[in-house]
Amino acid sequence: MFTGIVEELGEVVRVTATAGDSALVAVRGPLVTTDARHGDSISVNGVCLTVVDSEDGVFTADVMGETLRRSALGALRPGDPVNLERAATLGSRLGGHLVQGHVDGVGEVLSREPAQQWETVRFRLPADLARYVVEKGSITVDGVSLTVADVGPDWFAVGLIPTTLKLTTLGGRGVGDPVNLEVDVLAKYVERLLGSGATGDSPLAAPAAPGGVAAAAGPAQAGDTDGAAPVGEVD
Repeated sequence: MFTGIVEELGEVVRVTATAGDSALVAVRGPLVTTDARHGDSISVNGVCLTVVDSEDGVFTADVMGETLRRSALGALRPGDPVNLERAATLGSRLGGHLVQGHVDGVGEVLSREPAQQWETVRFRLPADLARYVVEKGSITVDGVSLTVADVGPDWFAVGLIPTTLKLTTLGGRGVGDPVNLEVDVLAKYVERLLGSGATGDSPLAAPAAPGGVAAAAGPAQAGDTDGAAPVGEVD
């Protein structure tokens, strides 16, 4: 799990084809490798990758064919900059939003409109993701947590501050460039729950009382905290 706050702008060192349609990627990231160990997770342009090895500020990670096809990582070449973020811990500040590192689709830069202190960037939005994107909601673009400023049927726009333009790959993305997109996972869970409830299959739905009226919820069970979510563990 990540927060979408990029820690470091890394660089692709090499991309080596492996068995089948997979690849081994080597990325230079002096900051994220300070405590990186085999098996740790690092977000690379929004894709959660598992560290195979780490030495002298460079880590390697296997990227399977499915990931290469469903994300923009397949277009990476040596020398390309990449956004890097280590997995969050229970003590991390949640400066962005909950990001899984599971890319939902690939978007495309449609336009850039520079202003005095910021820049408005518009991206193409895959049709199957459009329903999860709302104005003032959160979306992850190449691993960067952003707030949606405007949204249309097949596009959305964000405002990028100077820090984001300077310290992430988004400052150098040109019109037509692909970007990894991850929508807010909470929206997908809500859709799933509402869909189950509509068919009467949701285990959360209150049983119907005689006459078709839903029964009132019973008293709180042990462990309930007046409706507040208990503190859980992050995998």
